[in-house]
Amino acid sequence: MTYVVTENCIKCKYMDCVEVCPVDCFYVGAETLVINPDECIDCGVCEPECPAEAIKPDTEPGMEGWIAFNAKYAALWPNVTEKGDTPEDAKEWDGKPGKLEAVFGSSDPASA
Repeated sequence: MTYVVTENCIKCKYMDCVEVCPVDCFYVGAETLVINPDECIDCGVCEPECPAEAIKPDTEPGMEGWIAFNAKYAALWPNVTEKGDTPEDAKEWDGKPGKLEAVFGSSDPASA
């Protein structure tokens, strides 16, 4: 099992989760965070820290594509261990549907 960052983190990127991770498995892009599924130790301390409720265990239905998304971008983006600045418009994006397609050009996380 691993935890994954899902669509609601896109354009919100609160980053509260980053500082509680004991194994530093978060990676940061311009629009979102991801968790490296190979580094995650399944402790779950990040999940309740996410104000956008964007972190989910991979055991929830429909997480297969998000596992692939997180793995792909964790290999491309830099590791992050400290909380950065939250985007000024994060609250406007929180809960908005269609963010994956708007930012990554696909509604399927496995092919984004």
